[in-house]
Amino acid sequence: MTETAGDLQAGFRRPLAEREELGRSLRKTAPRSSHGDWSPAPDRPDPVALLTAQDADRLDFLVPIRHRRMGESAFAFYRGTAAIMAGDLAGTPETGLRAQICGDAHLSNFGAFASPERALLFDVNDFDETAIGPWEWDLKRLAASLVLAARSLGLSPKKARAVCSAGTDQYRAAMREFAGMGNLEFWYDRIDVDHLRGLSKSKRQEERLARGERKARRRTSLRSFERLTETVDGKARIRSDPPLLVPLRDFSGDLPERWEQRVAEAFDAYLSTLPGETQALLRRYEMVDIALKVVGVGSVGTRCLATLLIGRDQGDPLFLQIKEAGASALEPELGPSPYENAGRRVVEGQRLMQAFSDIMLGWSSVATAPRGGALRGDGRDYYWRQLKDMKGSAEIETMDAGTLNNYARICGWALARAHARSVDAVAIAAYLGKGGVFIDAITRFGEAYADQAEADYDLFAGALESGALETDAPADSPVRH
Repeated sequence: MTETAGDLQAGFRRPLAEREELGRSLRKTAPRSSHGDWSPAPDRPDPVALLTAQDADRLDFLVPIRHRRMGESAFAFYRGTAAIMAGDLAGTPETGLRAQICGDAHLSNFGAFASPERALLFDVNDFDETAIGPWEWDLKRLAASLVLAARSLGLSPKKARAVCSAGTDQYRAAMREFAGMGNLEFWYDRIDVDHLRGLSKSKRQEERLARGERKARRRTSLRSFERLTETVDGKARIRSDPPLLVPLRDFSGDLPERWEQRVAEAFDAYLSTLPGETQALLRRYEMVDIALKVVGVGSVGTRCLATLLIGRDQGDPLFLQIKEAGASALEPELGPSPYENAGRRVVEGQRLMQAFSDIMLGWSSVATAPRGGALRGDGRDYYWRQLKDMKGSAEIETMDAGTLNNYARICGWALARAHARSVDAVAIAAYLGKGGVFIDAITRFGEAYADQAEADYDLFAGALESGALETDAPADSPVRH
């Protein structure tokens, strides 16, 4: 039977001594030092072939953009390789303690966003691949991304190792902290801007944080309205910036998915997945335009829409993002999700892992949607959220060694908090212990798997250079430029 998030809570009511003993006993079945072992399997699939297989179900006129973005560097390439790494991690040592995991916990999938009270929080912020699985998988994916980020900045092997160790050590320290908290005290815990200020190690880091905070607070629907819209026949409409932002009216011919009709049909189904007070709020808005919007790196080519809604007047806009959700890239290794709708899989995972989530986060329900599915009518599921809500991300490419080291600690802390909402922090803290054995092991893994990711990137770059993978839009693209 497929494991659910509720199943993960079964051991939380056992005596503390039993939970601690369980954690220590797991060192026999999964020695902490064993997490450092990595070598590719003899029958490891061709990574380029795996990525090409993913392209088959994407919008073909956007796939070249995905190739170009992944081809920028090994660090950028790594962002699109969750499926590859899941296959590599299957069979590696694990404790058997399962958590709701992000599934793609690389360094760029952490960031800032607004709480319902408009406080600026920091957390894991991408859940497209979320699943119930080994907590070690998230930590190992983060570790390798830290090494790749350090290398991309030209840091020495010693400094790259220190960055990876810092993130892992903070994960361990945070898990010990959460293990000592009461349930409610932990559940309300979060990382806000004040917390980040306390972690800053220098004046320069404080200044970077202040700049990032200012930029994030400006990223609202009103600012998006100014940047993404124009006036057409006296009405606000999403402007065209092909191929990255394309109003549905700018497609030549009819889209086979009939998106405009399906979005309208799915809106009520989406509302039904929200609390009553949020439904009441959104019913005050009118949907006036829809556009295809390219996002991210690994997600490029999936069906992602931005829809403009207008409330009281033109000064009261709201942008919602409607993003395709497929099966998690981890499901071939971990088994199918307990949720029929993949959009619900993403939403439920995000709500569990984040301290606070977007109040407009929901999905298109298969059960209640018109014609048996609305947006599911083409065999696809979607989740909905605000497009911009004070969202911010770190500029990793401009960091120095000290800043990256500090950022690694913040991400390690955030990942531990996200995991501890579904897995027993007491048992994991006891397993990790106080020494350096686990830290050294994860750091060794991060270095070894970064080597593997760079080798995979070289194969990918070779395919781009040879023309085996396209980087130019097809001649029959349906987008009018």
